[in-house]
Amino acid sequence: MSSEDVAGKRTSETAVSTIVNLAEEAKLASEGVKAPTQAALLSIAKSLVAGGVAGGVSRTAVAPLERLKILLQVQNPHSIKYNGTVQGLKYIWRSEGFRGLFKGNGTNCARIVPNSAVKFFSYEEASRGILWFYRQQTGDENAQLTPLLRLGAGACAGIIAMSATYPLDLVRGRLTVQTENSPRQYRGIFHALSTVFREEGPRALYKGWLPSVIGVIPYVGLNFAVYESLKDWLIKTRPFGLVQDSDLSITTRLACGAAAGTVGQTVAYPLDVVRRRMQMVGWKDAASVVTGDGKSKAAIEYAGMVDTFRKTVRHEGFGALYKGLVPNSVKVVPSIAIAFVTYEVVKDVLGVEMRISD
Repeated sequence: MSSEDVAGKRTSETAVSTIVNLAEEAKLASEGVKAPTQAALLSIAKSLVAGGVAGGVSRTAVAPLERLKILLQVQNPHSIKYNGTVQGLKYIWRSEGFRGLFKGNGTNCARIVPNSAVKFFSYEEASRGILWFYRQQTGDENAQLTPLLRLGAGACAGIIAMSATYPLDLVRGRLTVQTENSPRQYRGIFHALSTVFREEGPRALYKGWLPSVIGVIPYVGLNFAVYESLKDWLIKTRPFGLVQDSDLSITTRLACGAAAGTVGQTVAYPLDVVRRRMQMVGWKDAASVVTGDGKSKAAIEYAGMVDTFRKTVRHEGFGALYKGLVPNSVKVVPSIAIAFVTYEVVKDVLGVEMRISD
Protein backbone atom coordinates (compact mmCIF):
# COMPACT_ATOMS: atom_id res chain seq x y z
CA MET A 1 0.00 0.00 0.00
CA SER A 2 1.39 3.43 -0.99
CA SER A 3 1.93 6.32 1.41
CA GLU A 4 -0.93 8.20 -0.33
CA ASP A 5 -3.29 5.30 0.35
CA VAL A 6 -2.25 5.19 3.99
CA ALA A 7 -2.74 8.95 4.33
CA GLY A 8 -6.21 8.76 2.77
CA LYS A 9 -7.24 5.88 5.02
CA ARG A 10 -5.91 7.66 8.10
CA THR A 11 -7.79 10.87 7.22
CA SER A 12 -11.03 8.99 6.66
CA GLU A 13 -10.70 7.06 9.94
CA THR A 14 -9.85 10.27 11.82
CA ALA A 15 -12.94 12.06 10.47
CA VAL A 16 -15.23 9.15 11.43
CA SER A 17 -13.72 8.78 14.91
CA THR A 18 -13.99 12.55 15.52
CA ILE A 19 -17.71 12.57 14.66
CA VAL A 20 -18.36 9.52 16.85
CA ASN A 21 -16.44 11.01 19.80
CA LEU A 22 -18.25 14.33 19.54
CA ALA A 23 -21.62 12.60 19.33
CA GLU A 24 -20.79 10.66 22.50
CA GLU A 25 -19.68 13.87 24.25
CA ALA A 26 -22.94 15.57 23.29
CA LYS A 27 -24.89 12.62 24.65
CA LEU A 28 -22.97 12.66 27.93
CA ALA A 29 -23.45 16.40 28.26
CA SER A 30 -27.20 16.09 27.76
CA GLU A 31 -27.30 13.56 30.59
CA GLY A 32 -25.40 15.89 32.91
CA VAL A 33 -22.12 13.98 32.78
CA LYS A 34 -18.93 15.98 32.24
CA ALA A 35 -17.14 14.69 29.16
CA PRO A 36 -13.35 14.64 28.80
CA THR A 37 -12.06 17.97 27.50
CA GLN A 38 -8.44 17.33 26.45
CA ALA A 39 -9.31 15.88 23.03
CA ALA A 40 -11.89 18.63 22.46
CA LEU A 41 -9.36 21.37 23.26
CA LEU A 42 -6.81 19.85 20.88
CA SER A 43 -9.45 19.69 18.15
CA ILE A 44 -10.40 23.33 18.75
CA ALA A 45 -6.77 24.48 18.62
CA LYS A 46 -6.15 22.50 15.43
CA SER A 47 -9.18 23.98 13.68
CA LEU A 48 -8.32 27.54 14.73
CA VAL A 49 -4.69 27.33 13.61
CA ALA A 50 -5.55 25.61 10.32
CA GLY A 51 -8.28 28.13 9.53
CA GLY A 52 -6.04 31.08 10.33
CA VAL A 53 -3.16 29.83 8.20
CA ALA A 54 -5.53 29.03 5.32
CA GLY A 55 -6.98 32.55 5.36
CA GLY A 56 -3.64 34.31 5.54
CA VAL A 57 -2.01 32.29 2.75
CA SER A 58 -4.95 32.55 0.37
CA ARG A 59 -5.47 36.30 0.76
CA THR A 60 -1.78 37.16 0.40
CA ALA A 61 -1.62 35.17 -2.84
CA VAL A 62 -4.30 37.36 -4.45
CA ALA A 63 -3.73 40.68 -2.62
CA PRO A 64 -3.27 42.86 -5.77
CA LEU A 65 -6.59 41.67 -7.21
CA GLU A 66 -8.31 42.17 -3.85
CA ARG A 67 -7.18 45.79 -3.68
CA LEU A 68 -8.18 46.48 -7.28
CA LYS A 69 -11.63 45.02 -6.68
CA ILE A 70 -12.29 47.40 -3.79
CA LEU A 71 -10.98 50.40 -5.76
CA LEU A 72 -13.34 49.59 -8.63
CA GLN A 73 -16.27 49.16 -6.24
CA VAL A 74 -15.99 52.55 -4.55
CA GLN A 75 -14.30 54.92 -7.02
CA ASN A 76 -16.19 58.05 -8.01
CA PRO A 77 -18.01 57.37 -11.32
CA HIS A 78 -17.26 60.94 -12.47
CA SER A 79 -13.51 60.58 -11.92
CA ILE A 80 -12.50 57.17 -13.27
CA LYS A 81 -8.94 56.11 -12.52
CA TYR A 82 -9.29 52.34 -12.67
CA ASN A 83 -10.96 50.99 -15.80
CA GLY A 84 -10.61 47.24 -15.93
CA THR A 85 -8.37 44.57 -14.45
CA VAL A 86 -5.24 44.91 -16.58
CA GLN A 87 -5.39 48.72 -16.81
CA GLY A 88 -6.09 48.99 -13.09
CA LEU A 89 -3.13 46.85 -12.07
CA LYS A 90 -0.85 48.76 -14.44
CA TYR A 91 -2.08 52.09 -13.03
CA ILE A 92 -1.39 50.98 -9.45
CA TRP A 93 2.08 49.76 -10.44
CA ARG A 94 2.86 52.99 -12.30
CA SER A 95 1.52 55.39 -9.67
CA GLU A 96 2.32 53.56 -6.43
CA GLY A 97 4.92 50.94 -7.30
CA PHE A 98 5.14 47.30 -6.22
CA ARG A 99 4.17 48.07 -2.63
CA GLY A 100 0.98 49.69 -3.90
CA LEU A 101 -0.21 46.32 -5.19
CA PHE A 102 -0.15 44.96 -1.63
CA LYS A 103 -1.44 48.04 0.17
CA GLY A 104 -3.85 46.96 2.90
CA ASN A 105 -2.71 43.33 2.76
CA GLY A 106 -1.25 43.46 6.27
CA THR A 107 -4.57 44.73 7.59
CA ASN A 108 -6.40 42.16 5.50
CA CYS A 109 -4.32 39.33 6.97
CA ALA A 110 -4.81 40.73 10.47
CA ARG A 111 -8.53 40.51 9.79
CA ILE A 112 -8.74 37.37 7.73
CA VAL A 113 -6.62 35.16 10.00
CA PRO A 114 -9.00 35.39 12.98
CA ASN A 115 -11.97 35.56 10.59
CA SER A 116 -11.00 32.34 8.82
CA ALA A 117 -10.06 30.64 12.05
CA VAL A 118 -13.44 31.42 13.61
CA LYS A 119 -15.27 30.61 10.36
CA PHE A 120 -13.77 27.17 9.83
CA PHE A 121 -14.06 26.27 13.51
CA SER A 122 -17.67 27.53 13.66
CA TYR A 123 -18.51 25.53 10.55
CA GLU A 124 -17.16 22.31 11.99
CA GLU A 125 -18.92 22.85 15.31
CA ALA A 126 -22.19 23.87 13.64
CA SER A 127 -22.00 20.86 11.32
CA ARG A 128 -21.46 18.49 14.23
CA GLY A 129 -24.28 20.02 16.23
CA ILE A 130 -26.68 19.99 13.29
CA LEU A 131 -25.71 16.41 12.41
CA TRP A 132 -26.26 15.25 15.99
CA PHE A 133 -29.66 16.99 16.13
CA TYR A 134 -30.61 15.64 12.69
CA ARG A 135 -29.79 12.09 13.74
CA GLN A 136 -31.77 12.52 16.95
CA GLN A 137 -34.80 13.78 15.02
CA THR A 138 -34.68 11.11 12.32
CA GLY A 139 -33.63 8.27 14.60
CA ASP A 140 -31.03 7.27 12.01
CA GLU A 141 -27.56 7.06 13.58
CA ASN A 142 -25.99 6.72 10.12
CA ALA A 143 -27.65 9.82 8.64
CA GLN A 144 -25.34 12.35 6.94
CA LEU A 145 -25.64 16.08 6.36
CA THR A 146 -27.72 17.09 3.34
CA PRO A 147 -26.69 20.03 1.10
CA LEU A 148 -29.38 22.17 2.78
CA LEU A 149 -28.04 21.40 6.25
CA ARG A 150 -24.50 22.17 5.08
CA LEU A 151 -25.79 25.48 3.72
CA GLY A 152 -27.19 26.30 7.16
CA ALA A 153 -23.95 25.36 8.90
CA GLY A 154 -21.92 27.45 6.46
CA ALA A 155 -24.20 30.46 6.85
CA CYS A 156 -23.98 30.28 10.66
CA ALA A 157 -20.19 30.08 10.47
CA GLY A 158 -19.97 33.04 8.11
CA ILE A 159 -22.22 35.30 10.19
CA ILE A 160 -20.37 34.52 13.43
CA ALA A 161 -16.94 35.10 11.89
CA MET A 162 -17.94 38.24 10.00
CA SER A 163 -19.61 39.83 13.03
CA ALA A 164 -16.63 39.10 15.27
CA THR A 165 -14.17 40.85 12.96
CA TYR A 166 -16.34 43.42 11.15
CA PRO A 167 -14.64 46.61 12.48
CA LEU A 168 -11.36 45.30 11.05
CA ASP A 169 -13.05 44.82 7.68
CA LEU A 170 -14.30 48.40 7.68
CA VAL A 171 -10.90 49.95 8.40
CA ARG A 172 -9.26 47.50 6.01
CA GLY A 173 -11.47 48.85 3.23
CA ARG A 174 -10.54 52.44 3.99
CA LEU A 175 -6.83 51.68 4.32
CA THR A 176 -6.96 49.86 1.01
CA VAL A 177 -8.44 52.71 -1.01
CA GLN A 178 -6.32 55.55 0.38
CA THR A 179 -3.40 56.67 -1.76
CA GLU A 180 -0.56 59.14 -1.32
CA ASN A 181 -2.89 61.83 -2.72
CA SER A 182 -5.62 61.16 -0.15
CA PRO A 183 -6.41 64.20 2.05
CA ARG A 184 -6.49 62.04 5.19
CA GLN A 185 -3.99 59.30 5.90
CA TYR A 186 -4.72 56.51 8.34
CA ARG A 187 -1.40 55.34 9.76
CA GLY A 188 -2.49 51.79 10.51
CA ILE A 189 -5.17 49.54 11.95
CA PHE A 190 -5.31 50.99 15.45
CA HIS A 191 -5.11 54.60 14.25
CA ALA A 192 -7.96 53.94 11.80
CA LEU A 193 -10.09 52.21 14.45
CA SER A 194 -9.57 54.99 17.01
CA THR A 195 -10.17 57.74 14.42
CA VAL A 196 -13.44 56.22 13.19
CA PHE A 197 -14.58 55.62 16.77
CA ARG A 198 -13.74 59.18 17.83
CA GLU A 199 -15.03 61.07 14.78
CA GLU A 200 -17.97 58.93 13.65
CA GLY A 201 -19.02 57.06 16.78
CA PRO A 202 -18.98 53.35 17.73
CA ARG A 203 -21.87 52.48 15.39
CA ALA A 204 -19.76 53.59 12.43
CA LEU A 205 -17.52 50.56 12.96
CA TYR A 206 -20.45 48.41 11.78
CA LYS A 207 -21.51 50.42 8.71
CA GLY A 208 -22.58 47.98 6.02
CA TRP A 209 -23.07 45.14 8.51
CA LEU A 210 -26.62 44.31 7.37
CA PRO A 211 -25.83 43.68 3.67
CA SER A 212 -22.79 41.74 4.88
CA VAL A 213 -24.98 39.43 6.97
CA ILE A 214 -27.43 38.97 4.12
CA GLY A 215 -24.58 38.34 1.70
CA VAL A 216 -22.90 35.85 4.01
CA ILE A 217 -25.80 33.40 3.71
CA PRO A 218 -25.42 32.70 -0.03
CA TYR A 219 -21.67 33.37 -0.15
CA VAL A 220 -20.23 31.35 2.71
CA GLY A 221 -23.18 28.99 2.85
CA LEU A 222 -22.90 28.05 -0.82
CA ASN A 223 -19.09 27.85 -0.56
CA PHE A 224 -19.23 25.16 2.08
CA ALA A 225 -22.32 23.43 0.71
CA VAL A 226 -21.00 23.18 -2.86
CA TYR A 227 -17.50 22.19 -1.75
CA GLU A 228 -18.61 19.45 0.64
CA SER A 229 -21.33 18.18 -1.70
CA LEU A 230 -18.91 17.97 -4.63
CA LYS A 231 -16.45 16.05 -2.46
CA ASP A 232 -19.13 13.58 -1.37
CA TRP A 233 -20.39 13.15 -4.94
CA LEU A 234 -16.90 12.49 -6.29
CA ILE A 235 -16.14 9.99 -3.53
CA LYS A 236 -19.40 8.12 -4.09
CA THR A 237 -19.44 8.10 -7.91
CA ARG A 238 -15.67 8.16 -8.57
CA PRO A 239 -15.99 9.67 -12.08
CA PHE A 240 -13.00 9.63 -14.44
CA GLY A 241 -10.88 7.90 -11.83
CA LEU A 242 -10.51 11.09 -9.78
CA VAL A 243 -10.88 9.31 -6.44
CA GLN A 244 -8.68 6.62 -5.00
CA ASP A 245 -9.60 4.81 -1.77
CA SER A 246 -12.12 7.44 -0.59
CA ASP A 247 -9.63 10.32 -0.82
CA LEU A 248 -9.35 13.27 -3.19
CA SER A 249 -6.13 14.53 -4.73
CA ILE A 250 -4.93 18.10 -4.17
CA THR A 251 -5.88 19.00 -7.75
CA THR A 252 -9.42 17.69 -7.33
CA ARG A 253 -9.81 19.57 -4.05
CA LEU A 254 -8.66 22.75 -5.80
CA ALA A 255 -11.28 22.23 -8.50
CA CYS A 256 -14.01 21.72 -5.89
CA GLY A 257 -12.93 24.86 -4.04
CA ALA A 258 -12.85 26.84 -7.28
CA ALA A 259 -16.38 25.76 -8.18
CA ALA A 260 -17.62 26.62 -4.69
CA GLY A 261 -16.02 30.06 -4.81
CA THR A 262 -17.45 30.87 -8.23
CA VAL A 263 -21.03 30.04 -7.23
CA GLY A 264 -20.89 31.87 -3.91
CA GLN A 265 -19.29 35.09 -5.09
CA THR A 266 -21.53 35.48 -8.16
CA VAL A 267 -24.75 35.26 -6.13
CA ALA A 268 -23.63 37.58 -3.34
CA TYR A 269 -21.54 40.14 -5.24
CA PRO A 270 -24.06 43.06 -5.43
CA LEU A 271 -24.35 42.99 -1.63
CA ASP A 272 -20.56 43.22 -1.39
CA VAL A 273 -20.56 46.37 -3.53
CA VAL A 274 -23.30 47.93 -1.38
CA ARG A 275 -21.46 47.02 1.83
CA ARG A 276 -18.20 48.57 0.63
CA ARG A 277 -19.90 51.81 -0.40
CA MET A 278 -21.71 52.08 2.91
CA GLN A 279 -18.39 51.68 4.73
CA MET A 280 -17.10 54.84 3.06
CA VAL A 281 -20.01 57.01 4.20
CA GLY A 282 -19.10 59.60 6.82
CA TRP A 283 -15.35 59.34 6.14
CA LYS A 284 -14.03 62.87 6.70
CA ASP A 285 -11.59 63.88 3.98
CA ALA A 286 -12.19 60.58 2.22
CA ALA A 287 -9.65 59.26 -0.27
CA SER A 288 -9.57 61.04 -3.62
CA VAL A 289 -10.43 57.69 -5.21
CA VAL A 290 -13.83 57.89 -3.51
CA THR A 291 -14.62 61.61 -3.71
CA GLY A 292 -13.09 62.27 -7.11
CA ASP A 293 -10.80 65.10 -8.15
CA GLY A 294 -11.34 68.70 -9.13
CA LYS A 295 -14.86 69.85 -10.00
CA SER A 296 -16.29 66.35 -9.64
CA LYS A 297 -15.32 66.17 -5.98
CA ALA A 298 -18.45 65.43 -3.95
CA ALA A 299 -19.38 63.76 -0.68
CA ILE A 300 -20.95 60.30 -0.63
CA GLU A 301 -24.43 60.21 0.84
CA TYR A 302 -26.20 56.91 1.44
CA ALA A 303 -28.97 56.54 4.03
CA GLY A 304 -28.88 52.75 4.31
CA MET A 305 -28.75 49.51 2.39
CA VAL A 306 -31.87 50.06 0.28
CA ASP A 307 -30.90 53.67 -0.43
CA THR A 308 -27.43 52.53 -1.53
CA PHE A 309 -28.96 50.00 -3.93
CA ARG A 310 -31.39 52.57 -5.32
CA LYS A 311 -28.87 55.40 -5.83
CA THR A 312 -26.23 53.10 -7.29
CA VAL A 313 -28.63 51.73 -9.91
CA ARG A 314 -30.23 55.12 -10.62
CA HIS A 315 -26.99 57.05 -11.16
CA GLU A 316 -24.70 54.34 -12.55
CA GLY A 317 -26.96 51.64 -13.90
CA PHE A 318 -27.55 48.03 -12.85
CA GLY A 319 -24.07 47.03 -14.01
CA ALA A 320 -22.57 49.14 -11.20
CA LEU A 321 -23.64 46.43 -8.76
CA TYR A 322 -21.05 44.20 -10.43
CA LYS A 323 -18.15 46.64 -10.55
CA GLY A 324 -14.95 44.77 -9.84
CA LEU A 325 -16.52 41.40 -10.60
CA VAL A 326 -13.84 40.44 -13.12
CA PRO A 327 -10.83 40.83 -10.79
CA ASN A 328 -12.92 39.35 -8.01
CA SER A 329 -13.68 36.30 -10.16
CA VAL A 330 -10.03 35.91 -11.01
CA LYS A 331 -9.18 36.38 -7.32
CA VAL A 332 -11.85 34.41 -5.54
CA VAL A 333 -11.44 31.12 -7.38
CA PRO A 334 -7.79 30.52 -6.46
CA SER A 335 -8.30 32.21 -3.09
CA ILE A 336 -11.13 29.91 -1.99
CA ALA A 337 -9.43 26.87 -3.49
CA ILE A 338 -6.12 27.60 -1.75
CA ALA A 339 -7.92 28.31 1.52
CA PHE A 340 -9.77 24.99 1.56
CA VAL A 341 -6.75 22.91 0.56
CA THR A 342 -4.39 24.72 2.96
CA TYR A 343 -6.92 24.22 5.75
CA GLU A 344 -7.14 20.49 5.21
CA VAL A 345 -3.39 20.03 4.72
CA VAL A 346 -2.55 22.00 7.89
CA LYS A 347 -5.16 20.02 9.82
CA ASP A 348 -3.58 16.77 8.64
CA VAL A 349 -0.11 17.97 9.63
CA LEU A 350 -1.27 19.15 13.04
CA GLY A 351 -3.21 15.93 13.52
CA VAL A 352 -0.13 13.82 12.87
CA GLU A 353 1.98 15.92 15.22
CA MET A 354 -0.61 15.72 17.96
CA ARG A 355 -0.89 11.96 17.70
CA ILE A 356 2.89 11.62 17.83
CA SER A 357 3.10 13.87 20.90
CA ASP A 358 0.46 11.80 22.62
